[in-house]
Amino acid sequence: MEANKYKGITSFDELLDEKYGSIGTEKRNEFEESAQMFIISEMLKEARKEANLTQEQLAEKAGTKKSYISKLENAKGNIQLSTLIRIFEQGLGRRIGLTFL
Repeated sequence: MEANKYKGITSFDELLDEKYGSIGTEKRNEFEESAQMFIISEMLKEARKEANLTQEQLAEKAGTKKSYISKLENAKGNIQLSTLIRIFEQGLGRRIGLTFL
């Protein structure tokens, strides 16, 4: 039974290790990348809505296409850092800060 597999796990980190492998493994890296993409997509969607912009309006302000904004908001496709910065800074008037751990 699946529940027995997680018996004795007491932290979220332990759960991630059990389900996706330890940090640095291919499966864990894929999970972490997907999780980060989801976070970025939600931040973009929320910032766009706060700015009262449609995807099309944001795309026009940022010099990209509506389909690209839609893909980003749905956590599909790859993001180029320069484009992400342009969307937030030119399109939304926001600054981006990066943290490397």
